[in-house]
Amino acid sequence: MGDDELARAIRTDYRTAGLDEKTRRLMDFAVALTRDPTSSGAREIEELRKVGWTDAQILTATEVIGFFNYYVRMVEALGVEPEPEMERDPEVWPDP
Repeated sequence: MGDDELARAIRTDYRTAGLDEKTRRLMDFAVALTRDPTSSGAREIEELRKVGWTDAQILTATEVIGFFNYYVRMVEALGVEPEPEMERDPEVWPDP
């Protein structure tokens, strides 16, 4: 699978995009952290460690996920319209 094809598959549904378990688990963590930050705790972090993520990598990922969530909320609050290629796929990410 080429990079563009993989990116499209991930954007459509990362769970069925053929990612390795380590990467998919990190994506699961990102989704959980985004949807409910209080639900992503010690158990989820331990699961990431079990599949090979280091504490430094988990910290970095958590910082990136948190910053991205901050940025998206700020952009949404200000009414900034996304570029056409960044439009949300309602089948994958339905409006709340």
